[in-house]
Amino acid sequence: MTQAQPLQRLFTYDEFIEWYPNDGKNYELHKGVIFEMPPASGSHTEVIGFLVIALIEAIKLQQLSYRTSESTLVKINSSTTYKPDLIVINRENLINEPLWEKESTLSCPDSIPLVVEIVSTNWQDDYDGKFNDYAAMGIREYWIVDYKALGGRRYIGNPKQRTIFVCELIDGEYQMNPFRGSDRIVSPTFPQLNLTAQQIFDSVA
Repeated sequence: MTQAQPLQRLFTYDEFIEWYPNDGKNYELHKGVIFEMPPASGSHTEVIGFLVIALIEAIKLQQLSYRTSESTLVKINSSTTYKPDLIVINRENLINEPLWEKESTLSCPDSIPLVVEIVSTNWQDDYDGKFNDYAAMGIREYWIVDYKALGGRRYIGNPKQRTIFVCELIDGEYQMNPFRGSDRIVSPTFPQLNLTAQQIFDSVA
């Protein structure tokens, strides 16, 4: 990702939203600094599309008032706002979201049962920065989908292995549960989800 702020100063969320251009690009605010996010690769897009279908099926099976989104902003605090690759939205809590209608932004953890990030070359964001920020915000479940095995060896082993981490918030901290190969994904939000790590990896042509 590349720094994209027009002036050498720190931005607040309100200033970031006011600045946000309608140019078809994606931006995030990291501790007051605006960054342009790199465009998704074809395989990255395929993984997201596959997960959207799987999660929608799980939502229907459990008859939940949830929706998926690939374009919603998540306001962590006044200086940090992310645009996750995929989130599950609890529609019943949108009444408590003051920024939702005009800015498509969520700031309440109860509105976000699950957030998913697909790991790319800037893997440190997903494993460190966003990992800590989503936990601090109180999002109950966070998936790190490392389908290219790009993460650090301390996370995915040596040699590196393609891994999906389901991070469950317990006592304010994420417990990282790794899934590889034929492992069935165990999701606290979707206990009836019938999906293996390999099926996600095989979704890429």
